[in-house]
Amino acid sequence: MKNSPPTSTLRNAKGAADRNRQRPGAWKKLIPYAIGAALIGGIIIGLMPKPIEVELATVTTGPLTVSVLEEGKTRIRHRYTVSPPVSGYLNRVELRAGDRIEAGKTVLATIQPQPASFLDPRTRAEAEARVRTSEAAKLQRGAQVDRARASLQLAEKELARAKELKRSGAIAARDWDTAESQVNVLQRELHAAEFGLQVAEFERAQAEAALLQAENPNAAKTEPLPILAPVNGFILNVHEESARIVAAGAPIMEVGDPTDLEAEIELLSTDAVGVQPGAPVTIEQWGGDAPLHGKVIVVEPGGFTKISALGVEEQRVRVRVNFTEALPPGRTLGDRFRVEARIVTWTSPGVLQVPMGALFRRGGDWMTFRFAGGKARLTKVEIAHNNGVVAEVRSGLEKDARVILHPPDAVADGASVKARRTH
Repeated sequence: MKNSPPTSTLRNAKGAADRNRQRPGAWKKLIPYAIGAALIGGIIIGLMPKPIEVELATVTTGPLTVSVLEEGKTRIRHRYTVSPPVSGYLNRVELRAGDRIEAGKTVLATIQPQPASFLDPRTRAEAEARVRTSEAAKLQRGAQVDRARASLQLAEKELARAKELKRSGAIAARDWDTAESQVNVLQRELHAAEFGLQVAEFERAQAEAALLQAENPNAAKTEPLPILAPVNGFILNVHEESARIVAAGAPIMEVGDPTDLEAEIELLSTDAVGVQPGAPVTIEQWGGDAPLHGKVIVVEPGGFTKISALGVEEQRVRVRVNFTEALPPGRTLGDRFRVEARIVTWTSPGVLQVPMGALFRRGGDWMTFRFAGGKARLTKVEIAHNNGVVAEVRSGLEKDARVILHPPDAVADGASVKARRTH
């Protein structure tokens, strides 16, 4: 007869089997609680503030140039208004604007002088004084030509030495540019001095002709007086075309050399305060493929009132700019052509600078949001010069600091931010 298991053992095995059958039902009861907890956690995470994506920039050290941009026009530097030395009947003028003239050879106009009245001692003395004055002016202009020619020769020698140093790399680029610019400027000064000498010779001849005509009052001996070109160049404007009686000194035409150009820029008086003679200028939007370079020669001491396109009165100041380089081949500029000039008012080879897009006003102070540890920190900044793109930092930021560009309205002091990804 086989031994049967004890009753207690069978009872324990049966209880274990019953517990195993009840366990899946217990886990099913926990599932709704788990789902609820997950939903609550998701809601909490969703309601938590997310870092705001922002664009960052770095405070750097580098060169900074501040300039003003304004429209202007070209103008012939040396213009001469031709007028008769005596009163008389002006014959019809055949020349027109754009015609080329040669000094002392081209007849601009002819005038039939009126019979001279009795030449009293006072009138004679005045006429002789004008002749002597014109002779003295001619001598002065001649001295200016000699001085300009000597200065140009010295500058050309300096440029030749600089060229040898440039080949060996023993001269700075700035010194080379200065030597080359000096030659260009002195060439224009020599041209201007020669123009003045031609004008002085013309005025002397006119004064002598007036004195000669006054000393011969007999009308039968009076011959038409030709008015010769005072300078080499072109006719710019003709004021009197028809034949008629004109008085001495009445303008007949205007002549000049279109290649002897300068730019005339009308700046706001607040901008002109920072412009100094010798400041570099970039001529833009003149019609060529590349900008031209020039230099400020004169900032006129007096201003004038100009009405803007919006009807606002503005105080303007004329600034004259000298071109320091020749026009590219195939390009020409004439009198009163429109240009845009960018005039440098301040420059530095290395300053601490921050983008203007990271700055904003709060009251009378400049502020920025600094990026530190994933947080936006409101920081007061003191700036000096700015060119509209970057600004010089005097205090408040240090090199390599990161700032937020164009911060959105949601960014506040202490807000969580993160760098925006760029693709």
